[in-house]
Amino acid sequence: MTRIVLRFLCFLLSILAAPASAQYPSKPIRFVMPYPPGGSSEILARPIAIELTKQFGHPVIIDYKPGGGTTIGADLIAKSPPDGYTIIMLLTAHAINASLMPKLPYDTVKDFTSITLAATQPLVVEVPAQSPIQTLQELIAAAKANPGKLNYGSAGPGNTSHLGVEYFNAVVGTKFTHVPYKGSGPMIIGLLGREVDLAFDSLSSSLPQIQAGKFRALAVSTAQRSHVLPQVPTIAESGVPGFDVSVWYGIFAAAGTPAPIVQRLNAEFIKAMAAPAAKAAIEGAGYQIVGSTPAQLDAYVKTEIARWAKVVKDSGAKFE
Repeated sequence: MTRIVLRFLCFLLSILAAPASAQYPSKPIRFVMPYPPGGSSEILARPIAIELTKQFGHPVIIDYKPGGGTTIGADLIAKSPPDGYTIIMLLTAHAINASLMPKLPYDTVKDFTSITLAATQPLVVEVPAQSPIQTLQELIAAAKANPGKLNYGSAGPGNTSHLGVEYFNAVVGTKFTHVPYKGSGPMIIGLLGREVDLAFDSLSSSLPQIQAGKFRALAVSTAQRSHVLPQVPTIAESGVPGFDVSVWYGIFAAAGTPAPIVQRLNAEFIKAMAAPAAKAAIEGAGYQIVGSTPAQLDAYVKTEIARWAKVVKDSGAKFE
């Protein structure tokens, strides 16, 4: 009897939700970026937002909400109405923060609805062009000869450009001193000005500086070389076997967003990334397009939370 009642209630809820879902979207969509302009999230989001605006017939507006290691933007989504009109692009830091910041104002898994894992890309280990360091092995040797004297810039505490280096330190036995910036854009300016000695930056953010000869790329962090820098070896190829770190970009909405809206968003994001202009821009910047199902992103986030919890514990990393 209870099962019959539950089925009837689900049927009623589906009827009530159907009109809103069928009309979705009927107004502009707010696309939240938890980083300042100029970083890798914006580089990926802009061509997608252009295509989504065409597909929906309503503007998809990028809204910057930086700060708190992405937690300000994430908290906004966690507390927003579950209607699909406020969505967010969250990066690897979302999974890292689950262990790096024990007093989050939201639940990393329960307060979000997964839409799609949009894309991934490597971190690139880079130094200013004026640096005498030519290879990753030379960087490791310099770091071991001068523990803590080489400074690395990051896009902020908890970012992959922070924890990726701490993971590297733990694996290799080096010690670099962390200098956090408020986003990848400011960090790049710092590296150009030689305020810091090196960075493990998202490839798309630093690619223009590498191509212009202002940064020297020593290695990429993924298991495979990048299609836009095929001449640059991986960290694993450079003497650190098994090293494999990706930056990932997931699209999320508030928990409780109706399934028809989630499926619509999933399909439209995948379609937008496959559009010729967007695909060329995204892949040309160094990303690998993924376009997962919501369930696949759910599972991936849980795996990443567990993975980075171990890195945080082993490295002793702190939110500064």
